[in-house]
Amino acid sequence: MWQHNGQPYGKGILSCDCWKNTTIIFRHCMEKDNTKAGPSVFLSMESGSEEPPSIPHKHTNRLAKQKSPYLLQHAHNPVDWYPWGQDAFDKAKNEDKPIFLSVGYSTCHWCHVMERESFEDEEIGKLLSDNFVCIKVDREERPDVDKVYMNFVQATSGGGGWPMSVWLTPDLKPFIGGTYFPPRDQGRRPGLMTVLTRIIEQVKQFLFVNFLTTLKKGTAIAANPGEAPPLATDVANRCFQQLANSYEEEYGGFRDAPKFPTPVNLMFLMSYWCVNHSTSEGVEALQMALHTLRMMALGGIHDHVAQGFHRYSTDSSWHVPHFEKMLYDQAQLAVAYITASQFGQSDAEDADSVPALGETEQREGAFCIWTASEIRELLPDVVEGATGVTTQADIFMHHYGVKDQGNVAPEQDPHGELQGQNVLIVRYSVELTAARFGIGVEKVSELMASARAKMAEVRKGRPRPHLDTKMVASWNGLMLSAYARVGAVLGDKAFLERAVQAGSFLKEYLWDAERQTILRSCYHGDKMEVQQISPPISGFLDDYAFIICGLLDLYEATLQTEWLQWAEELQLRQDMMFWDDQGGGYFCSDPSDSTVLLQLKEDQDGAEPSANSVSASNLLRLSHYTGRQEWHQRSQQLLAAFSDRLTRIPIALPEMVRALMAQHYMLKQIVICGQKDAPDTAGLLAAVNSLFLPHKVLMLVDGETDSFLCQRLPVLSSMSQHGGVAAAYVCQYFTCSLPVTDPQELRKILLDGSMGTQTE
Repeated sequence: MWQHNGQPYGKGILSCDCWKNTTIIFRHCMEKDNTKAGPSVFLSMESGSEEPPSIPHKHTNRLAKQKSPYLLQHAHNPVDWYPWGQDAFDKAKNEDKPIFLSVGYSTCHWCHVMERESFEDEEIGKLLSDNFVCIKVDREERPDVDKVYMNFVQATSGGGGWPMSVWLTPDLKPFIGGTYFPPRDQGRRPGLMTVLTRIIEQVKQFLFVNFLTTLKKGTAIAANPGEAPPLATDVANRCFQQLANSYEEEYGGFRDAPKFPTPVNLMFLMSYWCVNHSTSEGVEALQMALHTLRMMALGGIHDHVAQGFHRYSTDSSWHVPHFEKMLYDQAQLAVAYITASQFGQSDAEDADSVPALGETEQREGAFCIWTASEIRELLPDVVEGATGVTTQADIFMHHYGVKDQGNVAPEQDPHGELQGQNVLIVRYSVELTAARFGIGVEKVSELMASARAKMAEVRKGRPRPHLDTKMVASWNGLMLSAYARVGAVLGDKAFLERAVQAGSFLKEYLWDAERQTILRSCYHGDKMEVQQISPPISGFLDDYAFIICGLLDLYEATLQTEWLQWAEELQLRQDMMFWDDQGGGYFCSDPSDSTVLLQLKEDQDGAEPSANSVSASNLLRLSHYTGRQEWHQRSQQLLAAFSDRLTRIPIALPEMVRALMAQHYMLKQIVICGQKDAPDTAGLLAAVNSLFLPHKVLMLVDGETDSFLCQRLPVLSSMSQHGGVAAAYVCQYFTCSLPVTDPQELRKILLDGSMGTQTE
């Protein structure tokens, strides 16, 4: 840091994070491109109001040429903004000016507040433009830049969030950082004007201390020479105990408010049960996962009208959500709910509990709340056969906890934005509601479905929110997995077609075949055509890892080897671009990019899984599909690099613990020999897909000896149908079962692992 009078200058000016008081929503859509066949898969983001009529702009800066909706929101500030790039860096060096770096995203509430208060202010705009090189970054486009400087802000303040405001030297080293600043002083909080003025006056007096050296040491992750991964059973047991200690028994979930869905935790718990189902810990793990999923589905965090789940709940009972929906949440929760259905839990199979993949309506807070009078006006019909004079509104309001005075407690609404409003939450089972009004269960279900459909129509008449048309590769990779997994379990051709369309879209628009590079994002133009910026942003580790995982899931769902081939190709590129030859594991971004000062390895499975966690599983799965033993070894090296974290706090990496467990228990290779579309083959595949098998790979052998799989795994050529009927072989620990032709027998083998084996 630069210092003034021997003291760090940045302390004391760091402020609150950006999530407070936010009423913004992310949405995901899959729509047809107007110009080409195939889907356009994208993330839409809403900020809650229609765009104002077009008016002449007093100011226009170079951000007007960008495609990012977040950058475009600042294109008419009286600030001389630059996008992140060489032009800005050169200007800073040539003019010997410090850099003001502002990082946010399109639907960040406090980002909008700071833009309105400060970046639209003429006086502040002039002060910034005259004395700094001002750079604006969309954190969803450049997560690498965001992570480096967020590490600095957190290290120097103990907190962070967005908007992130960081001042850099001309060679990009940070010396002061913060988050939101009011335009002018507010009590003890210095305003942006004050901060800027002090930096301008005193910048020449600062002594530069290279804080990056300390950051590099604090964020280093590497394996010691010859180090092996930690013992999987010990790590998994510790992860379970840590989750159990933080589990909230009444409503499920982990810790108190705010309460997040954390799909990575739920998937670990269900995987833990699979290898501990005969123990009390295994049973407890499964119940923790299922109860959490059930309570979320009943709660207000679940959008009962338009489906999908909001980002998190502001209370412990999942009632009042933070009104935003993230594509990566929908993707992971879809997988979690469909996995729960494989345990035969009917209450977890309710279609309303599964996020609506491809939902096209756009929502945010104002769209999701209702007054009692609105509902009475919308649902006035008297219900025949019900006790007394009962309307559809009466039954709906009882079932979903709607009250005349609103159902949001004052402590859940500190800013008074939800007074008199209701957030729908299921208060009674369908059976209890039916008994309360003296009607049948089917009748209640019909009435609730009808009411929700009417309410969805009402929403269409509400003002359209802002739409962010940026399409992020990694999040669409997660959604690809969701379509594939849900389609395979349900045997739903529509979902499988969506999955194939999503894979095709990624390959057409987010894969640069000439440079052999994944692209981070693409954009929709005014006519919904797919557009790209020039030069495009190259993909990061999570883009590769999540897409590879999606492609492996897509292969297992469709058994089309083209997706397996592309997954192999992408893994080779990922290894070349991101692998750390010295310490093991993958860097988050390309280490050859000199403008990114820290090479980080993400060490936490949070709202999204760590790309290293996903890669550990990808490598293991691919080693079984391709016969490349070096990928099995690389997966072990990766896990060894994270040994310290896995041993001490495995709760931070539950997805990586799943990969460690897969290494330990070894993957079953389930080989189906038959014609892909034949009924006997379909029966065996349905048996496999009916079960949650976290430690397996599935492959089809159709008799073509020159196929992709047979070329890489010659042993497959010796496997064939049995008596002219499709047959399954279950292989593990270098032995295979005798051929199985009956789906129920296959299901039994997979459930209990009691294989009658023969040596390969």
